[in-house]
Amino acid sequence: MADVTIEDIKRLRELTGVGMTDAKKALVEAEGDFDKALSEMRKKGLTKAEKKGEREAREGLVEAYVHSGRIGVIVEVNCETDFVTRTDGFKEFAHDIAMHIAAAAPEYVSVDDVPEDAREAAKAEFMEKAKNEGKPENMLEQIVDGMLKKHFAEKCLLEQQYIKNPDQKVGDYVKENIAKVGENLVVRRFHRIALGEVS
Repeated sequence: MADVTIEDIKRLRELTGVGMTDAKKALVEAEGDFDKALSEMRKKGLTKAEKKGEREAREGLVEAYVHSGRIGVIVEVNCETDFVTRTDGFKEFAHDIAMHIAAAAPEYVSVDDVPEDAREAAKAEFMEKAKNEGKPENMLEQIVDGMLKKHFAEKCLLEQQYIKNPDQKVGDYVKENIAKVGENLVVRRFHRIALGEVS
């Protein structure tokens, strides 16, 4: 059997959010190679995060962030327990989300929050544009769908590229933190104000 230490098992468990047995099994399968085991468990860690994403999250905090006295953000971030609310990791997570909102100015939390009339208006606009550009009739729906996805990805917080790590979407950063804390985390709502902006 591969040389597996209790320290490695604990470390792997903390990083992925899986149980001790799963962590040990992954290390044994990776023949004691910690990085290889971590890589395998990361996938499972995020799978666990998906399941945790279905659980009710009603605790949490309201984080406020002001950038240079010109942009202000208030965001509600929820978790499942008061215990997690008080941790530095959760506070940092909420702060990072508020900072991202200040920088990237999303309009909605997720694609599900986009009102139907906004979706229809954008679709009509893109359809007109595609027709004017002479796109093939049989490809219009497909082209417009692609344009809509890109358009709303830029406006929806969870679809945006995370400012601290552009290789990752904000939604993936949320999942990563779900795996880390072992609880469902939800960005419930936010409000962003920019100086001199007319709403």
